[in-house]
Amino acid sequence: MESEARAADALVLGLSRHGHHAENVATGAKALQVHHSADLILLDLDLPDLDGLEICRTIRATCATPVIAVTARDTELDRVLGLQAGADDYMVKPYGFSELMARIEAVMRRVRPPQPPAQIITRGGLSIDAGIREIRLDGRRIVATRKEFDLLHLLASQPETVISRRQLMMQVWDDSWSRSGRTIDTHVSSLRSKLGSSSWIITVRGVGFRLGRA
Repeated sequence: MESEARAADALVLGLSRHGHHAENVATGAKALQVHHSADLILLDLDLPDLDGLEICRTIRATCATPVIAVTARDTELDRVLGLQAGADDYMVKPYGFSELMARIEAVMRRVRPPQPPAQIITRGGLSIDAGIREIRLDGRRIVATRKEFDLLHLLASQPETVISRRQLMMQVWDDSWSRSGRTIDTHVSSLRSKLGSSSWIITVRGVGFRLGRA
């Protein structure tokens, strides 16, 4: 249906804006052809050609790629059948995009525990030593607060990734949204000043921040 195609395109766009590479396929047959290349699968159980539960069982029988089932079927039996078919999580339409992102992050944490970051991260003239919690720029020591260090270290540990504001609040402040959103902006501004350039921390409007280069 045209409305479903538009919804799928909007979902792909939203995921892309959050730093994910996302692709949409319209049929179960196509999903079975390409699923091996995915890190995570959002599987609509209401497919035009094949039964979604059978698709889920087939994927689970051939690989360990995590699957989040997405469907309008909202009874307890439907959820049980979806999970028994091999889905790692189950979402009922309509759902909020923020909830979807949280569930994706939770599933990926379970199936792919994060690797400990390197003790010393370097990018150009910037060096961040997690062992002694020291920042140096072109050999010069940068004095930073504890939260400023944690913020910069998180960005530097995932240099090609846009880190959302929500993730920053959760990982640096152990908080979701109970604090003012200006907390992050204040610390980013202070770090940019201490590093002598706003180019070290790039703002991705509406999403979050990523590490840059001076």
